[in-house]
Amino acid sequence: MALDTPYAPVRQASDADRQAVLDVLTEAFMNDPLTCWLFPEAADRGRLQAQFYRPLLAHPAAEAYLTDGHEGASVWLALAAGQPAHDERPASDADFGEHGERLQTLGQALAHRHPDREPHLYLPCMGVVGGRQGAGLGSAMLRHRLARADTDGLPAYLEASSPRSRALYLRHGFENLGEPVRVADSPPLWPMWRHPRH
Repeated sequence: MALDTPYAPVRQASDADRQAVLDVLTEAFMNDPLTCWLFPEAADRGRLQAQFYRPLLAHPAAEAYLTDGHEGASVWLALAAGQPAHDERPASDADFGEHGERLQTLGQALAHRHPDREPHLYLPCMGVVGGRQGAGLGSAMLRHRLARADTDGLPAYLEASSPRSRALYLRHGFENLGEPVRVADSPPLWPMWRHPRH
């Protein structure tokens, strides 16, 4: 088992880094069970993933981060109480073709489970490129943003999309928030919540 890399440099991404963030996340999730369920055709998966991530980066509450070497990326949303995490408009056929309905159904199921009564951080996606997974970059990105959340007294929320990522988040203070979410034959997603540490 790989040890965490305690001081892997992480920095906030600029507008000029937007494509690098998209590229890292697309590669990191290319074979993720949920991504494969949402976009089954491998030939279209990368394009559709980027189409999904772009609105997240454009969200008014978005903060994107990159590790040195562009091997890991994360997108956090610093949400006010009641602020929606995703665009309210449905996923359109123009954007996602036949996959729009799956995205919309899953999005609605997740929205019902997303606590929104208080300001919090939301981590919709964090990924590390294939050759560097397990090297501690995910832990470095989590520590980087959660340290500030602790200082600010902000809780954090996410949905883990695999048992491996769920185990990582548990190690960083997240707790399960009820049963996993599953839509039709989708893989499970685990809603998780982290109280700030003092």
